[in-house]
Amino acid sequence: MLFSLVAAWGLMALCVVAHAASMPILLRWLQRRSVPPQPLWPWIKLFVNLAGAVVLLHLAEIAVWAFFYAWQRAMPDLATAIYFSAVTYTTTGYGDLVLAPEWRLVGAVEALTGILMCGWSTAFFVAVVARSIAPPTQRPSAS
Repeated sequence: MLFSLVAAWGLMALCVVAHAASMPILLRWLQRRSVPPQPLWPWIKLFVNLAGAVVLLHLAEIAVWAFFYAWQRAMPDLATAIYFSAVTYTTTGYGDLVLAPEWRLVGAVEALTGILMCGWSTAFFVAVVARSIAPPTQRPSAS
């Protein structure tokens, strides 16, 4: 059980590091974009690209958990582990796959981590939207 807790903490830490490293990169990418206030389509393109980047980040984090499950044989194969991890990370929790008792705490930590990382991404996205609708005089300068 101690190994499970340490592994879960390490995987959670990897997700936090990935998010902490990715958010400034996305912010710099956004600051290099000059989107005019009108028309709407450049903003839509920016938000679609941002959402895509954030989803890719989450998929990478899901994959880390899945590789761990496959490596530890907590799931029968990698495809099943990816599916289980995605359902757990997003807290969808279909319940069609379950971990063996010795790994269940790891699954719970993955769900908590997914909630936190999705919340972090949502906060980032909301900040970008707020910045985009702020009057130009109130927008932070791109440095």
